[in-house]
Amino acid sequence: MSQLIKTPDDIEGMRVAGRLAAEVLDMIGPYVKPGVSTGELDRICHDYIVNVQKAIPAPLNYKGFPKSICTSVNHVVCHGIPSETKILKEGDIINIDITVIKNGYFGDTSKMYVAGKASILAERLIRVTQECLYKSLAVVKPGCRLGDIGHAIQKHAEANRFSVVRDFCGHGIGKVFHEDPQILHYGQPGTGMELQAGMTFTIEPMINAGSYHTKVLPDGWTAVTKDHKLSAQWEHTLLVTPTGVEVLTARSEEDLSFLGA
Repeated sequence: MSQLIKTPDDIEGMRVAGRLAAEVLDMIGPYVKPGVSTGELDRICHDYIVNVQKAIPAPLNYKGFPKSICTSVNHVVCHGIPSETKILKEGDIINIDITVIKNGYFGDTSKMYVAGKASILAERLIRVTQECLYKSLAVVKPGCRLGDIGHAIQKHAEANRFSVVRDFCGHGIGKVFHEDPQILHYGQPGTGMELQAGMTFTIEPMINAGSYHTKVLPDGWTAVTKDHKLSAQWEHTLLVTPTGVEVLTARSEEDLSFLGA
């Protein structure tokens, strides 16, 4: 049963799961390079989650998803399925999306990587997308509304001549992978549900270099840009605190001091 306001025990459990998910992203980085298959990246992450962290990779068999992580390359928006035949080439960009379950709690996060050296456009798209996430985190606090989050993302993306994917969104999370509320990455300020301390959810903007329109491939999972232009995504799981926000999936490399952390 999903629960909008988490208990202190819930929050502590989610801190653990969030930290583990972040550690997987730190671990896999050196393996992302030209010549590696996304299937190999999946295998490395799976073994690390199961054997080192003693946790469960949440995507595996979730509603039929066949792998332990999502690997979304270039124009793939989200939910890319790892494959032995998908070999990263020089300049490819890839989102790796990790969700782990530890002691019944979920931690969900994703990061962009580059195989080799990316194009100027790809680098700018990756940077602006991460900035969209950070700008949305900066507005999260009790009394903020969901529309304020979406507006912060949409305003920054469109100011940089990029577009915000409409077909996928962030979500509440805890002992359930996807629960209320839904977190749209576009919207009008001052609209939507008002945030309260104790809420936990993901913000995971997907930003496209071209149009925001997407389609899902016949495998039923892989979402791609309709115009075949690049897409990028960053994701964190967060907790609304009495004074602001705590990023439960923060990585060691990140400077989140702008949040007062």
